[in-house]
Amino acid sequence: MVRFHDIATIVVIILFSVTSGVHAQSLEPRAYANAPIGLNFLLVGYQNSTGGLVFDPAVPVEDAETDVDIGFLGYIHTLDVAGNSSKVGMILPYSSLAATGFAVDPNGSKEFRTRDSQGLADPLFFFSMNFFGAPATSLKDFKNYKQDTIVGFTITVVPPLGIYDSDKLINIGTNRWTIKPGIGVSKAVGKWTLEASADVALYTDNNDFFNGQTREQDPIYSSQLHVTYNFPRNIWLAISATYFTGGETAVDGVTNDDHQSNTRTGFTLALPINRKHSLKLYGSSGVSTRTGSNYDAFGIFWQYRWGGGI
Repeated sequence: MVRFHDIATIVVIILFSVTSGVHAQSLEPRAYANAPIGLNFLLVGYQNSTGGLVFDPAVPVEDAETDVDIGFLGYIHTLDVAGNSSKVGMILPYSSLAATGFAVDPNGSKEFRTRDSQGLADPLFFFSMNFFGAPATSLKDFKNYKQDTIVGFTITVVPPLGIYDSDKLINIGTNRWTIKPGIGVSKAVGKWTLEASADVALYTDNNDFFNGQTREQDPIYSSQLHVTYNFPRNIWLAISATYFTGGETAVDGVTNDDHQSNTRTGFTLALPINRKHSLKLYGSSGVSTRTGSNYDAFGIFWQYRWGGGI
């Protein structure tokens, strides 16, 4: 049966990319799992990312090394939309960044730079709806629900509300909007759940990039695969992979050679404590990297749920 108390995993795993500004890199197992309506989830957690430049791999910085610590607070609510199970949620991250690298100017010359910053990162807001195989159900009736095939969609919006300094190449905030629509399918096979999804991240222009320049970025297209095994006592483990491509940028009309074609893998482990509390552990690593996502990330978060008749 679907572990509805783990539904909050969707938003937190998106954090792999929310704080990096590259939203196609997220790994989102169980994003389309069903859940009873009227539930609320409070999330508190921590993530560390180290390695290649994770806040924006398309900025003109070479041999970048970063160490990013992120604390976050999140909220999710499940609801009925036209008879379909749906979710709305948000994540509010606070980040600390330490980075080094060689800034490259348009003439090809390089200058070694360091960057230390902390403050609010861009928040995330999302809405998802399962339009096939996951009807809106009360907690009382949910015990009779058994997943077969679920199809749904998600739209994520990231407004430019994080701290941003146009005098710096590397920033916590992105100073642009990101909109990411996606569609996915989830299939239950005994104790296994197989998932696949496709997304596209769309970006507005950053009109104050590095001392007032205009920076554009092409969409990033991504696909994901997840295999989840459900253990006794509602424990589950997901192994995930994502491939993303696109994202070429231009500054003041001059195109950069920064097309992305990267692969990442990761895991998510859910450890329920009791009916209302659970812990999640997750991690990811770059496997094949052309531009800027060769970093490792690891995180942990606590989840508390209430409402819906619990």
